[in-house]
Amino acid sequence: MISSAPEPGSVPLVGRRLVLRSLIADDFGQWREVRTVNEEWLTKWEPARISGQPDVVKNRQAFASRCAARQRERQLGTGYGFGVFVQNQLVGEMNVSAIQRGPFQNAYVGYWIDQRFAGREYTPEALVVAMRFAFEELRLHRLQIAIIPRNKPSRRVVEKLGLRLEGMAERYLEINGTWEDHLRYAITSEDWQLRKEELSAWL
Repeated sequence: MISSAPEPGSVPLVGRRLVLRSLIADDFGQWREVRTVNEEWLTKWEPARISGQPDVVKNRQAFASRCAARQRERQLGTGYGFGVFVQNQLVGEMNVSAIQRGPFQNAYVGYWIDQRFAGREYTPEALVVAMRFAFEELRLHRLQIAIIPRNKPSRRVVEKLGLRLEGMAERYLEINGTWEDHLRYAITSEDWQLRKEELSAWL
């Protein structure tokens, strides 16, 4: 019998202190607690919830549907969403999304962290885990991260890792009802190969 290799992203990704794995419906209790406690901390940096849609934070079925949508993205190879877990406790998310193949070979990375765990360098570690996955398993060429300039905690993550700042994109994304400017950071596979040993020190 021929055994097939697991789909990319189906096996948890392991860092030094944390694990990245796909969220499942059974994670709803942890998800609801973390997102409820961090509502003010997080929602000012996120797109506003579409009116009339179930609240994914409060509605178990909406959360399960979100997990199923992420599973379809993994199957299609268009995106990989991970919960960030420290000692089996959900502390954030790290998402590699909007993957484009062909001549671009690009993806966008987004992340958030529970405020109670901020400042402990979990997010830079999780981002390096995601970069290793993107460049070494998915064989992407480029990752981009867009951050609102005044979002200093998110900027500190990419600055600690020395990602390249490529400029300002004006009115780039609609965040919490406002078209916001974003700073655009990037890293390519060539950068990863040159800096792999240095960045892997986070792992």
